[in-house]
Amino acid sequence: MAKRVAENPIIVPEAVPPSEPNMEVIGAFNPGATRFGDEVILLLRVAERPIMEDPDYVGVPMLNLNHRNGSRRIEILPVPKYSPLTDLSDPRAVVYEGRIYLSSISHLRLARSRDGIHFTIDPEPTLFPETPYEEYGIEDCRITRIDDTYYISYTAVSRYGICVGLASTRDFKQFQRHGLILHHENKNVVLFPRKIGGRYVAMHRTAPSGFNGPHMWLAYSPDLLHWGGHQVLMAPRVHQWDSRRIGAGAPPMETPEGWLIVYHGVNAKDGYCAGVALLDLEEPHRVLHRSQEPLIAPTEDYEVSGFFERVVFPTGLVPMSDGRWMLYYGVADRSVAVAETSMEELLAVAKGEVAAASR
Repeated sequence: MAKRVAENPIIVPEAVPPSEPNMEVIGAFNPGATRFGDEVILLLRVAERPIMEDPDYVGVPMLNLNHRNGSRRIEILPVPKYSPLTDLSDPRAVVYEGRIYLSSISHLRLARSRDGIHFTIDPEPTLFPETPYEEYGIEDCRITRIDDTYYISYTAVSRYGICVGLASTRDFKQFQRHGLILHHENKNVVLFPRKIGGRYVAMHRTAPSGFNGPHMWLAYSPDLLHWGGHQVLMAPRVHQWDSRRIGAGAPPMETPEGWLIVYHGVNAKDGYCAGVALLDLEEPHRVLHRSQEPLIAPTEDYEVSGFFERVVFPTGLVPMSDGRWMLYYGVADRSVAVAETSMEELLAVAKGEVAAASR
């Protein structure tokens, strides 16, 4: 099965400098990943929280929309820890006076590597929140190369909900932002690397409703900005490893047998796991195969314990020159890990031709 590298976790929060002196990095995880020339590029989600001098208060970080006039990019709302109006039961959120905030604010940070394991991390943010729809941060990006452009889809979080933004680059030096492409509540957007039937294609994940849980959908676009033609792709499966929720992971890889996708699924026993599916090349809404067992389930200490327990969250699949494929994934909402695999193995897992997962 997919083999975790001995160096895991390959990136930890302590290796990432904060964006401002009064902040501390508590997570560097869920990276978008791609190959650029002879390097592997990661765009890390870097989560920061304020350093508070008064232990009776927790700081809620938010984008300062007026920071361009020379003030700090992040403003901090002090929230009394022991107030009956404060709820800190979820480490990812702060609920105060009935309003939900995030306990950290995230941006995207570039990291580079020649061998896919040892990375050099940029000292400054690469993409930082900019708009009111990114007030609580930008998160969990995916990178898809289409022709000579690398498109970066990311989650934008604010008081208005969870939306999807899009940026692009050709050199990972200059970036163009294209704004929101899907409104709330939506996330886990992954673009296909070419048009299908003359249209661009994306996977996305809607929020649960009173009728169903979170489903993966397909959407189509003439220009990558305006999306429609939505179709349900996959739903959680009762009593299986992806029974509670699912969402797209790495961008699809085209193979002679179909579009191979690595996605995440959640169940009560294991938490977040990585699995594999195979979609029809010309009708990608047709699921040809879907793994009966996860490719990777959280078993290692760095996957089980962290900011949020029991998380394997796949976000990038990158080919190496020697035929290996490197699967990058976030662990425990804290760090980055990688596992080595092969396309033959991934296809076999999708079709149920191999035994149980890497547990």
